[in-house]
Amino acid sequence: MRRYEWTLFLATSAWVLATPAQAQDDQAAELAKKLANPIASLVSVPLQYNYDEYGGANDGAAVSRLNVQPVIPFSLNDDWNLISRTIIPLVDQQDFPAAAMNESGLGDTTASLFFSPKSPTAGGWIWGAGPVLLLPTATEDVLGTEKWGIGPTAVALKQTGPWTIGFLGNHIWSVAGDDDRADVNATFLQPFVSYVTKTKTTFGLNTESTYDWESDQWSVPVIVQVAQLFKIGPQILQFAVAGKYWAESPDDGPEGWGYRAQLTFLFPK
Repeated sequence: MRRYEWTLFLATSAWVLATPAQAQDDQAAELAKKLANPIASLVSVPLQYNYDEYGGANDGAAVSRLNVQPVIPFSLNDDWNLISRTIIPLVDQQDFPAAAMNESGLGDTTASLFFSPKSPTAGGWIWGAGPVLLLPTATEDVLGTEKWGIGPTAVALKQTGPWTIGFLGNHIWSVAGDDDRADVNATFLQPFVSYVTKTKTTFGLNTESTYDWESDQWSVPVIVQVAQLFKIGPQILQFAVAGKYWAESPDDGPEGWGYRAQLTFLFPK
């Protein structure tokens, strides 16, 4: 009888101690899954560093780009969220043959607003749509378009177990700005798929393709990424590394392999 009581006591103690850990694991798994959703109701600040080397007439040149990408959700009512996604690029261009191209500074800002239902559809789809804005915030002429732009953006995705599959796209037309600069007329397409493991590691595959209707040219980087969720004190973060292969680009644009590193700060409610 005494052995039974001790067994029961130890089992109960283990369950009590394990319950908070299990709750933390569940919360971490949910956060990793939310990060795979571009319009999740989660405040996050990704710092994304990209490095690419150029070919053609720009052979030997390289561009480093740090994108600050805050994502901020707003609750509009019981049924709808408004998700703000902004990309603020800090650019460093080096070793271009044309000396005027070798500049560093702020690039143009892209701001997207997604109106998104709080609940998925009956079929499990999560979606959002709204406007995208191009803001001429570049500090140097060669780092931006000197154009104001606007257009539509939309995203749709489905999450089943550890899998997320979806598509994000937008189109921007320039509507004002320097008349001496080329017009902006570009389509952005981003299909994506990711898988979250039990250790909160996320494996992802996507493209971030752009078609420039003015020059009739594609830019198609294929990106393979792995990311890990972790904590430093009370701060929850995710660190990701990725290889980026340029399957298609302009003749004098980026080529071969580039890489990406991203640190995301999470602020769950």
